[in-house]
Amino acid sequence: MKKPGGAEKKKVRRSQSLQSNTDTPRKQAAPKDVFQAFAEKARDHKDLVSRWAVLQETRVEYFRGKDFVSFVRNHLELKDILESDRSLEAEDIANILLKKNLLVRCGRVVKTVRPGKKKLSTFPAHLEIYHDQVFSENDAFFAWTFVKRRPLWQTLLSFCWPILTLAICLFPVYPHQVKLLILYSCAGLLLLILCLLLLRGLVFGALWILLGKRFWLFPNILAEEATLKELFQFWPQKDEGERPKWTARLFYAIAGVVVISILRHHAPDEAARARYQKRVSNIIDDVLEWSPSLALSGMIEKQPVVNITEPIDNVTDSKSSDEKLFSSGDLDDETISNEEVTENTEDSDHHQNI
Repeated sequence: MKKPGGAEKKKVRRSQSLQSNTDTPRKQAAPKDVFQAFAEKARDHKDLVSRWAVLQETRVEYFRGKDFVSFVRNHLELKDILESDRSLEAEDIANILLKKNLLVRCGRVVKTVRPGKKKLSTFPAHLEIYHDQVFSENDAFFAWTFVKRRPLWQTLLSFCWPILTLAICLFPVYPHQVKLLILYSCAGLLLLILCLLLLRGLVFGALWILLGKRFWLFPNILAEEATLKELFQFWPQKDEGERPKWTARLFYAIAGVVVISILRHHAPDEAARARYQKRVSNIIDDVLEWSPSLALSGMIEKQPVVNITEPIDNVTDSKSSDEKLFSSGDLDDETISNEEVTENTEDSDHHQNI
């Protein structure tokens, strides 16, 4: 007879094994870090003012402490990502991000006011790690430590760079009309950039010399870390620097007049400008009119004409015989000319003796 207790033990073991199998996936699935998600969301948000700087020879994106506090207070919906910790204040959230190494507190490398400035720059270009990793609003900067996720359009754009490089290399084989379109477009864009930079310099120099004001049109046009909106900002911000002295303004005004007069005195004349223009136009015409068919026809014309019916040995033999005849003819001419010279010298000596 079978014992009823054995069957019950087997059932208990099976049930325990099933429970353990169902519990293991739950234990293996790591819980999602809500603070990591909050950091990614805050970093991608456009209202959190951030800049780029150099931290220990590494470019990092950073923000100010007071900007982070105002950002969290104005966007309370982001706290819903923290779930049970949504009631935390901005300072507490920042301290947790620091403990999880999602942020690092930084300080200024240059702590003194530069000459001509009244205060330190709002966003410094060089940072160093601060010794006390605690959140603060007073002149404190915090840099993101995790790698930002690349958007889809940047990934697609990275695949377009090789295609663009290949298209640039194949410019000589384009049709003539396409070459003209590309040439005039690039020349117009380059001329626009040069005129814009020249206009900025003239306006700044005139206002700085006459009024002592620092006024830059398109102030962020040469900035490296500016966004697209800031790049095309037309009107500059308020001048915070100290007004320059009148002696410096007078010196630069005299220097400008001297430089302009020297350049005008040594400017090329009309003939030199015409020659230079003709040379440049010839170079451009050679680039635009080049085509593979012309290159191949030129290569064919340079090749020597060989009679196909004759074997190669006969051709080489005929070339060698012609060279021999040519060399022997040259030798005969040289011997004849030498004999004539000796005869002439003998005749002259005979006449002298007479």
